Amino acid sequence: MRLVMIGLGRMGGNMARRLMKAGHEIVAYDRDADAVTKLVADGATAATGVADARAKAGKPAIWWIMLPHGAVTDGMIEEIAKDAAAGEVVIDGGNSFYKDDIRHAKMLAGKQVHYVDVGTSGGVWGLERGYCMMIGGPDQVVRDLDPIFAALAPGEGTIPRTPGRDGNGAVDARAEKGYIHAGPAGAGHFVKMIHNGIEYGLMQAYAEGFDVLKGKASEHLPEDERYDLNLADVAEVWRRGSVISSWLLDLTAQALAKDGALEQFSGRVADSGEGQWTIEAAMEEAVPVNVLTTALFARYRSRVDHTFGEKALSAMRFGFGGHVEMPQ
Repeated sequence: MRLVMIGLGRMGGNMARRLMKAGHEIVAYDRDADAVTKLVADGATAATGVADARAKAGKPAIWWIMLPHGAVTDGMIEEIAKDAAAGEVVIDGGNSFYKDDIRHAKMLAGKQVHYVDVGTSGGVWGLERGYCMMIGGPDQVVRDLDPIFAALAPGEGTIPRTPGRDGNGAVDARAEKGYIHAGPAGAGHFVKMIHNGIEYGLMQAYAEGFDVLKGKASEHLPEDERYDLNLADVAEVWRRGSVISSWLLDLTAQALAKDGALEQFSGRVADSGEGQWTIEAAMEEAVPVNVLTTALFARYRSRVDHTFGEKALSAMRFGFGGHVEMPQ
């Protein structure tokens, strides 16, 4: 199949390369001309803009957008829609908010253009490992696009089948290949949003656990209770047969093997926005998400030296006990 890939960053560029390896044709566009040039060297066709991409796309055109969520993605979808022909397909594979998907789908439906949202997980490893995808949109359109999704997905690989799935006609065989059709417009990004919220919680649990392990060597503890633990070895042994083994632990072990003190990292942790959206969805549903909320706020905390709340704590400590905590 031939499709236009717009946004050739860490995810978009490698997704295009994986598709080309599977025999699909890519028309590539990005504001960064160097990114386009690099992809052309791998076999893509360059486009200088939306109009040029449409002229080089198949009919009906298939557009896959990998851009930052919000205004940038909104603007690109509106630009594509201006001259879109009936039957074209717009796929948003970025980290858009699922309610934006619902709005985009309604807007494009008026022009008889199909809209598909794809929550994509795989990061910089996706070119080699494949991408886990959660897809929203019309059922037949998603089925028509299956060759694209199958090429991007990890495939069954060596992961054993989950007991109980055999012979169950209600399950979707695509899930075992690494992608699902989650439901109508927005469902794909909604499932991916919750995926990222869970990811925050898992990462925070590992981070706090290793912090406690590291702190066991603290001089503030009694000398006979101090342990100078080799965190790289702890991470490595946990990877092998423990209940908490995971890919996130694999990545932690790799980082610790290179530098046990993790000195190359600042400790300032960003968030994509999906953690916040997960909490908002939970509030709308009145579902308690204690761990996910704490994990999100821990990321916010990592990006400031001292919060106003901590200043208030210092003020109260001074008020009742005369404790002086000067700004550092």
